[in-house]
Amino acid sequence: MQVGRVFHAGLLALLLSLASMTLATDALNPPTLSDLVTKYLASRNADTADDLLTEILTRPDATVSAVQALLSSRPAYGKEPVGTQPSLELRSQKVGHYGLYVPTNYSPDTAYGLVICLHGAGFTGDNYLERWQSRLGDKYILACPTDRDGAWWTRHAEDLVMATLQDVQSRYHVDPNRVFLTGMSNGGIGAYLIGAHHATRFAAVVPMAAGLDNVLMPFLENFRQTPLYIIHGTEDHVMPVDLSRASVGELERLGYPYVYREHHHVHPQAGGHFFPREELPALIAWLDHQRREPNPKQLTVVRDASHLAPFGWIRIDGTERIARFTEALIDHKDKFITNRIYAKLEAEIVDGNRIEVRTHHIRRYMVYLNDKLVNFSRPITITTNGVLSYEGMVTSSPRIMLKEARLRHDPETVYTASVAIDVVSFEK
Repeated sequence: MQVGRVFHAGLLALLLSLASMTLATDALNPPTLSDLVTKYLASRNADTADDLLTEILTRPDATVSAVQALLSSRPAYGKEPVGTQPSLELRSQKVGHYGLYVPTNYSPDTAYGLVICLHGAGFTGDNYLERWQSRLGDKYILACPTDRDGAWWTRHAEDLVMATLQDVQSRYHVDPNRVFLTGMSNGGIGAYLIGAHHATRFAAVVPMAAGLDNVLMPFLENFRQTPLYIIHGTEDHVMPVDLSRASVGELERLGYPYVYREHHHVHPQAGGHFFPREELPALIAWLDHQRREPNPKQLTVVRDASHLAPFGWIRIDGTERIARFTEALIDHKDKFITNRIYAKLEAEIVDGNRIEVRTHHIRRYMVYLNDKLVNFSRPITITTNGVLSYEGMVTSSPRIMLKEARLRHDPETVYTASVAIDVVSFEK
């Protein structure tokens, strides 16, 4: 027994010694600001992220310019697999999978465009991976997530698509201004809806053989800065061509950029409900020329109550009573959905530092700013529905930069300041 006590005492002394050495080493080699920012951006745990943010903000070297430089810089991409990679696992709200193709000529030093493709009902992302890789060749990285039900209009499917984007760009050198979303049939519905909810993230959206329910048409207004390329067959008996014609009519009314291709081809098994190869060259040539403007001077955002998330440099924070979608979108249509009662905000930066905003059914909103949008050395003026809402200087904040960067994962849109606006109502 005495020997055992001596042994355990010796082991305890050794462990304490090793712990002391580790603490001493950490003290001699504290984490750099870059290390902490990288961990903060990648953290999946909210409490851990909050602790890291607190640690970062207490550092004297966490200045506005230093943090901004880190958030705007591109990571050093390491060696990653190339070629076809089916059924890769990721986590959004639930476990999800996507197929990935990385060109065999991929170099971490070169920024590649990314095409995210959504499959139709009865297919998987791996099915579409094979089809679309042969179409795109080695010009683009291709990601094809799988939704087993093909219900791309659900909130889970939306999270899956955005998680796929985040996962790919964390490993590969993706050009954030050349990310494209496309989909066929049910996937085309997803391209419309997910593209509309996150229009400021995509260079273009390509719905094929798809359409929108009439109550969802107002969300096309979100494509003010994001062009659409719509393809539909006249002989499509699964989703009639009138669906695309209705979307095109609305885009025409809005004066938004779009391309519409209506084909007359018929497939032996699918009839007119397919994407004919004859349409491929024109589509690829068009994609090659599309680039996102990450800091547009004009934005329009339409939201239901379940999607009050940032949209470019605008976020709607509070609304009057408006439509609220369920997880399955509009499986339950109340009077607010039926009557298309949504929150809508139109914003434009005019005359340098003057921001003019018009709102519908909105009580509060946030404006995010950076030096690509305004001149911080001069006062900012914000009017809402013709009424002065804010006038004065704004101050850049590392906290705002870090919190928004962790939420958006977009190095091209680093916002350094924000202004909260309460909307004055004149209704009695």
